[in-house]
Amino acid sequence: MDPDQNLVDLAFWTSAGAIALLLVLSAFFSGSETALTAASRGKLRAKADRGERGAARALAITEDNERLIGSVLLGNNLVNILAASLATALFTRLFGESGVALATLVMTLLVLIFAEVLPKTVAITNPERVAARVSGPIGLVIALFSPVVGAVRLITRAILRLFGVRIDPQGSVLAVREEIAGAISLGHSEGAVEKEDRDRLLGALDLGERAVEEIMLHRSQIEMIDAALPARQVLEQCLNSPYTRLPLFRDRPENIVGVIHAKDLSRAMYRVQAEHVGGGSPFDDFNVMEVAKEPYFIPETTTLDEQMRQFLRRRAHFALVVDEYGTLQGLITLEDILEEIVGEITDEHDPEEEGGIRRCEDGSFEVDGAMTIRDLNREMDWSLPDEEANTIAGLVIHEAQMIPGEGQVFYFHGFRFEVMERQANRITRLRIRPLK
Repeated sequence: MDPDQNLVDLAFWTSAGAIALLLVLSAFFSGSETALTAASRGKLRAKADRGERGAARALAITEDNERLIGSVLLGNNLVNILAASLATALFTRLFGESGVALATLVMTLLVLIFAEVLPKTVAITNPERVAARVSGPIGLVIALFSPVVGAVRLITRAILRLFGVRIDPQGSVLAVREEIAGAISLGHSEGAVEKEDRDRLLGALDLGERAVEEIMLHRSQIEMIDAALPARQVLEQCLNSPYTRLPLFRDRPENIVGVIHAKDLSRAMYRVQAEHVGGGSPFDDFNVMEVAKEPYFIPETTTLDEQMRQFLRRRAHFALVVDEYGTLQGLITLEDILEEIVGEITDEHDPEEEGGIRRCEDGSFEVDGAMTIRDLNREMDWSLPDEEANTIAGLVIHEAQMIPGEGQVFYFHGFRFEVMERQANRITRLRIRPLK
């Protein structure tokens, strides 16, 4: 046999084997990139906590996505370019100048099918398991290419800085909340998450984004007690009220001097009556302020999340909300904050609500004007904006740029709003109908 023919055969099979090996490496890099970037860090953390070392390694690798992607792309490009070069040399030797075009066509098909689509499809079906398996070799690749990737990172950031683009290292951390909220909303739209579960989860996530002024009971609706009233009248008012805690004011309602708890008042007055001897009323010298607790004031800009922490830390349930000038704006309770998560909480002592939402035969809805836009959206699955107003009546006034009268109709945000009732300057009842 001709020695030159043996040399050609040996070179052919050597090149073909090298190309096949490089395609396998390319498939490994492509699948690893997909698995490590698509894997849920929450699931990896759960597996790592159960003692899975691969998941723990994958979790550590994905801490720095920029370094991970840089190393994987560097390795992937190296093997792809080398495989293309070897294929071009091999096909040129076999077919002459036309081998360049043939090598391009063949390698494009091979890389697309076996080094891109196939491994990425396998990786995306179970990214956490694949990520755990490839974490060891990828860790070595990252360590090997670390100097080159570091230099590439500096060059990339310098170029981006020239165009005014700055990389925020905390961006992924800050985006976790949006990612969770998006996943919950997507799950609800696909039927995997019930509406009630969605509302509770999103309500808990929103606590840090909302202020107490958005859900507080306005001062015009606060039930108060005049501290100058006789003790017996104060007790009667407490017993007739559906609320356990009531603010005490002196001279004017804005001057809150204390908060009375019905149980504390009843216990103190019972003790005074039991100890009383002789004639006359036992409550003539009873001072209600001795039983009252010191009022707890908070700024209206406090977030719900922070206020809930303060309630738990102080072992308190009741706070009075003031503005920047110290003027009373309303009150908020721990129950109000919890209702933002679990929905309306009522018991046998709560008064029957005449407000809320009532469905009409024509497809419209009668809504209490004091109802918050957030509660209405939550109940009806609507998306009315709540940036400019907290209540539905406030939204109508904002959009109308006036205080409308009864019977006036407005159209905005895809809804028809009709004012049903108005008391003084307050819109108390609205009829809302979605526009088809």
